[in-house]
Amino acid sequence: MSLHHTTRHAIHPADFKGYDTAKLREHFLIENLFQADTIQLTYTLYDRLIVGGVHPVNGPVRLDTFPTLRSENFLDRREIGIINVSSDSTITVDGEEIILKNKEALYIGKGVQEVLFHPAPNGADTRFYFNSAPAHHAYPTKKVQLSEAETVELGSLETANARTIRKVLINSVVETCQLQMGITELKTGSVWNTMPAHTHDRRMEAYFYFEVPEDQTVCHFLGEPQETRHIWMQNQQAVLSPPWSIHSGTGTSNYTFIWGMAGENLDYNDMDKVATTDLK
Repeated sequence: MSLHHTTRHAIHPADFKGYDTAKLREHFLIENLFQADTIQLTYTLYDRLIVGGVHPVNGPVRLDTFPTLRSENFLDRREIGIINVSSDSTITVDGEEIILKNKEALYIGKGVQEVLFHPAPNGADTRFYFNSAPAHHAYPTKKVQLSEAETVELGSLETANARTIRKVLINSVVETCQLQMGITELKTGSVWNTMPAHTHDRRMEAYFYFEVPEDQTVCHFLGEPQETRHIWMQNQQAVLSPPWSIHSGTGTSNYTFIWGMAGENLDYNDMDKVATTDLK
């Protein structure tokens, strides 16, 4: 089986306060998402979200189940959102071939039996990032092009947070049970994301940073608004954000990231905002 998985347990905010750098990285940072011809995934106890990466090189890679799920197929009780973060390539869903271009998204609902990730036909680098959440209803497979995303421009160059948010897998674009995903691109000269910050007790979140230029880095902030910590991150790494935590970051250059959420509701605007002057 070409699948490697780890499990991350939920952390109480009172325990979080005492974590040193090594422990923060151990519990929240996901470093090695892409290994050749392998699915690398992290099963989290935050709303049972799965964070994963697929890097097909020599042939198709199948989305297999694994013992923690106790299911015959990966999607027997789950839904999945996939975003292509590299060259144009193909995903086969129960025999149907679907071409995904760079940054296009694919939603696959509960009950699908076989998902195959194919390497690009021209031998180009091929990488898919995905989030998966438990599902109670079977919604149809749907591809979402960037032109179909709900797109919002936020921030400004004056506050170094001018960014384009593309909501690709949310309920105004595609029907899902609880999974939501989107892509945020920082404009040249801007480095801050999700600032002013917020929390949302009804949903957890995961960030995947990519298109971070060589020799550059991103500093991701997490923790309760009055008890924040930070993790330095490199290109193509992910980080988990508990419901009680802010999720914000700044880079040494502009970059792109994918956000994914799962939890109590599908209300994108359900958030508790935190003033920048109140952060500690």
